[in-house]
Amino acid sequence: MTKTADVIIIGGGVHGASLAFHLAQRGVQALVLEKQFVAAGATGRSSGLVRMHYDLRLESELVWQSFQYFRNWEEMVGGDCSFVRTGFLRFVQPEYEDHLRANVRVQQEIGIPTLLVTPDDVKRLAPYMMTEDFNVAAYEPESGYADPPATAMSLMNAARERGAGLKTGVRVVDVLTSPDGSRVLGVKTADGSAFHAAAVVNAAGAWADRIGRMVGLDLPLTTWSHDVMFIRRPKVIGPTHPTVIDDINEMYFRPEQGGLTLVGLESDNPLGEDPDSDTDHAHPGFVDRAVDHICRRIPVMEEGSLHSAHMGYDGLSHDQRAILGPAGPEGFWLDCGHSGTGFKIGPAVGLCMAEWMMEGAPQTVDIRPFALSRFAEGKLLRGEYPYADIWR
Repeated sequence: MTKTADVIIIGGGVHGASLAFHLAQRGVQALVLEKQFVAAGATGRSSGLVRMHYDLRLESELVWQSFQYFRNWEEMVGGDCSFVRTGFLRFVQPEYEDHLRANVRVQQEIGIPTLLVTPDDVKRLAPYMMTEDFNVAAYEPESGYADPPATAMSLMNAARERGAGLKTGVRVVDVLTSPDGSRVLGVKTADGSAFHAAAVVNAAGAWADRIGRMVGLDLPLTTWSHDVMFIRRPKVIGPTHPTVIDDINEMYFRPEQGGLTLVGLESDNPLGEDPDSDTDHAHPGFVDRAVDHICRRIPVMEEGSLHSAHMGYDGLSHDQRAILGPAGPEGFWLDCGHSGTGFKIGPAVGLCMAEWMMEGAPQTVDIRPFALSRFAEGKLLRGEYPYADIWR
């Protein structure tokens, strides 16, 4: 069986779906090939934070553009991403508070609604939080979280309504190239089928390095695992609470429907594990560590109880930033290496990638600094006002 498209996208997560949507808006026939089902990989295990505080201006610009989608999803995409506005707080170690102030200024220049708040302000927002270990925090009143699988599915559905194709349960085993290897011709799948296109996009998440090797690329990627748990929070906390990244306690947390709180840790995340490993259970010892960390910030969480815990995998690049753009043979593109921050920038990256592919350069945000070539050139992406070297 042979199929033809303008662009083949390998991977049905939020980035594959977003790119298919934006290409379809431009009249380009995209075909998404997903080895399991939509959002089966990193997207389905994403914690879904929608926040705009980064120490790299370029990432803040991307998420600010994506935020326009999240808060206007029905009008801009259709369907439902289940965005919930909770407000977002960022705590950093006291020695990085000047960097926090500088990053807030940069984000305000972009137009992001963010401000500095005091411990007393945080107490008014969340009286159950311990606030004695910082002097200032960043607060985004409009931020919150969304549902990653719903986001990816609604993008995919909108893409298909505009002419894109989707095939699930299809595993790519080779990228087809011209006899001299100079340009791509399509892909071959595990069942022996060939799908032909002049452009192939590697949006395979934690499996992206395997796809890269099919065209002779040694991508600077490994896998990192991220465990999360859901706690039944005590009723004294109330029906919701802010979404928080807490560098001091090396964790993040957000509310979840049904009286739950999601907690993830940003330390001791194993690298290099097989992304095909079991993700239905967290690593041994994770829950105990996570309980300890969340109770440092919210002591009353000791009265909560465990609902569930699981894990997921993502592709981690050497500078913990995405790898985007053309690489290898003509027509081969990268949209991978998102390093755990890919969900919230997904809508904007798909837009900018579509602009780059169809118009010769990204227009909305210049994402060319994310090119693979930066690693060979020694131009790794670092924040202008970076924080401690922990998981972002």
